[in-house]
Amino acid sequence: MNYIDYYEKLGVSKTATSDEIKKAYKKMARKFHPDLNPNNAEAKKKFQEINEANEVLSDPEKRAKYDKYGKDWKHAEEFEKARKAQGSRSYANTGSGSYSYSGNASDFSDFFESMFGGGGATSSGFGGQRSVKFRGEDFYAELHLYLTDILEDKKQVLTVNGKNIRITIPAGVENGQTIKIAGYGGSGVNGGPAGDLYITFSVANNTSFKREASDLHLNQKIDLYTAMLGGKIELNTLSGKVKVSIPAELKNGSTVRLAGKGLPVYKQKGKTGDLYVHYEVELPTNLSAKEKELFQQLNKLRNHEH
Repeated sequence: MNYIDYYEKLGVSKTATSDEIKKAYKKMARKFHPDLNPNNAEAKKKFQEINEANEVLSDPEKRAKYDKYGKDWKHAEEFEKARKAQGSRSYANTGSGSYSYSGNASDFSDFFESMFGGGGATSSGFGGQRSVKFRGEDFYAELHLYLTDILEDKKQVLTVNGKNIRITIPAGVENGQTIKIAGYGGSGVNGGPAGDLYITFSVANNTSFKREASDLHLNQKIDLYTAMLGGKIELNTLSGKVKVSIPAELKNGSTVRLAGKGLPVYKQKGKTGDLYVHYEVELPTNLSAKEKELFQQLNKLRNHEH
């Protein structure tokens, strides 16, 4: 497995704070984002490496393992167990992503055998060293969608590490949600299993609705006269236009629920959220002299009745 210096990828020092890492990641991600670098394979590769670096360095536990074991950080627990079992013998990250061992050749073989249960003997290095099977690295990708893209299941082909992968994006997927596709990560070492592919969805809201899970919310302005006298208005929903009746003497801030006019519920076929319409009554402005006179008459009439 090739060693990738995550600190170098983000352009930060090994003593960088979490805020410095976050800031550096955002800067680098914007620079190499696929949307800003269409058909640029090198930028796409760098974007994936930046995401991988951030995934490790932004997590304190993973970062600690990486700082100690370099490229072998995913096997930190096995190394720790072996270190305790072997007592005084030491194993440490050399700083270049490789893993160094202090001890004699036979102990080195024992070390790996105690960690991974051995394997086929090899003819090279330390005489009795066993072949060690390592699981392939996990890949991380980000897929950008619009809210209007998730109204139904969508088939898409992704190119990850040179491989075309056909996936079905379930309707109603959440912004920031991550799914795992087993076995589509890096190849294993010495016959070890392949890693997994993790896809994080970035769902941009390109509508006037506010999303809350599978429900939608809409602030709808109506004029004073419709609010007072009632009537019908036409609303846009994600499934088309609908006519809604407004009751007379509607109070400002009133809410009506339109059942089934929200988003599909994730992985629940046939189930859909609701649309909540919040009415905002607009007061008339720039009144004419006649309108002012009529409002004055209405005011007198209301005061006389009460």
